[in-house]
Amino acid sequence: MELRDIEIFLVLAEELHFGRAAQRLHVSQARVSQAIKKQERRIGAELFARSSRSVSLTEVGRQFRDDLQPVYTGLHESLERAQLAARGITAQLRVSLMPFNVGDLHPYWKAFRARHPQWGLQVRQATFTDVFGQLRSGAMDVLVAWLPVEEPDFTVGPILCTDSRILAVAADHRFAERESVSLELLAEFPHGTAHGLADYWEDSYLPFQTPRGRTIERTASAASDNSDELISHVGMGEIIHMFPGHVTRHWGMSHIRWLPVPDMATMDFALVWRTEAENDLIRALAATVRDLGVFRFEASLTGSTTP
Repeated sequence: MELRDIEIFLVLAEELHFGRAAQRLHVSQARVSQAIKKQERRIGAELFARSSRSVSLTEVGRQFRDDLQPVYTGLHESLERAQLAARGITAQLRVSLMPFNVGDLHPYWKAFRARHPQWGLQVRQATFTDVFGQLRSGAMDVLVAWLPVEEPDFTVGPILCTDSRILAVAADHRFAERESVSLELLAEFPHGTAHGLADYWEDSYLPFQTPRGRTIERTASAASDNSDELISHVGMGEIIHMFPGHVTRHWGMSHIRWLPVPDMATMDFALVWRTEAENDLIRALAATVRDLGVFRFEASLTGSTTP
């Protein structure tokens, strides 16, 4: 079995959606279907139960996933280590990023690489679901996350950046002509959410209740790695949604209005890692961040025009 076909199976086993798996793998849905059918013919049993509404693993599929995942992970890591060694890199630090704009934080990554050319640095956008699980599973070494993070097995390092919060609404929404919106008014319309967030952590991003005790409803959910899905729901008028202010400089959309929420505090994003996994690379990145200081975003609130 080819390595790419193994990857296709494991991604589909995680997403349980042919479209999302294809998007994540940057291939066509037909390529995903062909790979799965090929594997099922070789095994002699269905790996996925398919209907017009859902995709789920069969019992054989679950066993195959559980057996294959550690083998694939080990093989992938071996290939990666060999590639790094060929370039003179002795170790690699993997950073998962909750803020949307990796580019604005480039000075930190550039400084780390300049100080430690013997180490590789991989920066990736974090998924929305089971964010802390990436650290606990060892899939990522460091997470850049908003505070507070109150996990007993995690260390919270230096603050990397701070940012305001803004509300995204459709251009024809009732709030669209306002200059700003209060936290109290957020209870009047549903918001988006993601599965698997710790309650205290989600509440710190967007409270479950307004100051007067009104419930702020969550409805639409985002796919695990598709931040565009939430903004699409906003643009269709299905929800309103809170974002960090820096997205206004990167999402120029004529059908979206960005509104300040003055009575919500700014957000601090810090380095977070699993305490038991702390090593020289993590300590070096933390030192780099401390030396460069905190980056403060400035939202470009230009209404419905491109920043």
